[in-house]
Amino acid sequence: MAAKRKLVRVRSWNVNGMRAVAQKGFLDWLAGSKATIVGLQETRALPEQLEPTLREPPRWRTHFSAAERKGYSGVGLYAREAWSELVTTLGDETMDAEGRLQLARFGRLWVANVYFPNGSGKDRSNDRVPFKLDFYRRLFDALEPLRRGGGRVLVMGDFNTAPAPIDLARPKANEKTSGFLPEEREELARWTAAGWVDTYRHFHPAREGAYTWWSQRFGVREKNIGWRIDLVLASEGAMPFVRGASIHPDVTGSDHCPIGVDLDGAALD
Repeated sequence: MAAKRKLVRVRSWNVNGMRAVAQKGFLDWLAGSKATIVGLQETRALPEQLEPTLREPPRWRTHFSAAERKGYSGVGLYAREAWSELVTTLGDETMDAEGRLQLARFGRLWVANVYFPNGSGKDRSNDRVPFKLDFYRRLFDALEPLRRGGGRVLVMGDFNTAPAPIDLARPKANEKTSGFLPEEREELARWTAAGWVDTYRHFHPAREGAYTWWSQRFGVREKNIGWRIDLVLASEGAMPFVRGASIHPDVTGSDHCPIGVDLDGAALD
């Protein structure tokens, strides 16, 4: 009898600053997560600014893509498996300068760790929405050959968009707020119409109160007045291997909480 394959646990977390979350138990969470692949967003640090134990924990392979602007944006990847390819560019200088992408291949599985732009802009003017939508479209186009070819692809991270009214506590009050604007939701809906699957909603189609981000105003998280803006999308080629999707609101240390999917280990073969 063939040995049963282990699950591949993939986790994503907007940590709102690597150096800050390191002081709030990040390495303990990482060790206890039993994760295979972890993607972090909003790391806000250059690799050399991180303590060695954070930058390269034992038995983890790591990579960080930082923004040119100090203390801004950035993504990080921690993995138990070795990746064979790693791409950090979309071919646009302005977008690439913000350090928002890591696309890594683990065997036959591709994992995109992405920190999508926030459209709010200065003084919540929504003036960054066009840039945000351009980023979405450029990434969609970059991944489309993989998806269309039947590739096993996960796109995870802080999408900065709540897909539907069920995904935020106060949808009516936020119809003119970036993160729930019609044009932002339409762009995300274009992805799912093309075949990308919102893994959490696949397994929990009607679950209310499932949020991943809360304002840092006093009492908001305790009252669960939140948004589900952190997602894992799976291509049609990856979806048959996905065994479950989860949100972990009990994990603190950031204004976001971790999310994830578990896959059959055969996804890598």
